Amino acid sequence: MTVRLALVHGAPGGWKLSVLAAAKKRMEIILTKIVGQNRSSESEEMHKNMPNRLEFEIMAGLSFCAALSHRRKPWLVLETAGPCKSLRSRGSVIRAEIKFVNADEAKELIATEGYAVLDVRDKSQFERAHIKSCHHVPIYVENTDNDIGTIINRTLHNNFSGLFYGLSFTKPNDEFVQSVKSQFSPDSKLLIVCQEGLRSASAANKLEQAGFENISCMTSGLRSVKPGTFDSVGSTELQDAGKAGLVTVQGKISAVLGTVLVCAYLFIQFFPDQAEKILQMVPAS
Repeated sequence: MTVRLALVHGAPGGWKLSVLAAAKKRMEIILTKIVGQNRSSESEEMHKNMPNRLEFEIMAGLSFCAALSHRRKPWLVLETAGPCKSLRSRGSVIRAEIKFVNADEAKELIATEGYAVLDVRDKSQFERAHIKSCHHVPIYVENTDNDIGTIINRTLHNNFSGLFYGLSFTKPNDEFVQSVKSQFSPDSKLLIVCQEGLRSASAANKLEQAGFENISCMTSGLRSVKPGTFDSVGSTELQDAGKAGLVTVQGKISAVLGTVLVCAYLFIQFFPDQAEKILQMVPAS
């Protein structure tokens, strides 16, 4: 059963109640005791033989009253409320700590401690470049849903982020944890990588909650990896696998336009007469 201890407000001014001084104060105690199976509290011998599993969970709420009203008297109410569960020691759960490493430390984990590389990037980035002999389980997958909201969002995405940066329109992979569990045991040593470091941290947290104990995560992702650090497979370097869309040719376009403008400026400065004749040949709109 549950025993609740509460102090009703309204004590005379300056009175303060405590458990140790409760017997010295004027109060009325209403006590309802539920005793089962005809147990007598007066017999010490029977009290010793009472089952140890009969325990009480005490929830005590004490408040101090100061100069609220002289007309009211303080009441300390002690009551019981229903059966309660036996108190049991709660075993503390020790959770694994995710280890964050840089590229050089990650290479050392693979070479000396036998860590397996888990790449959680989307399919397009993985195909551009990935670490040799790594395992690919994307934490986000391409969203091909055809509901109205998804179609609108996908169209907006493809005309901006997808066009300029080559980013896929994705959604969370609901089968991510199960896919990893099908390939690795909870005590496996996993090095999780992505392109920028955000997805790998999220994936590491999910796997840690799922019971995986030896998890390391590469900070800043593969974009911080220097060429030649890992044996890679793909058409580009690991640090450039996240680049796609118009940004990949923006530098070249800017270089060409800049060269043309500089040449035109120099031509006008050194050959003004010829430049004027050329401009006169341009039809007026």
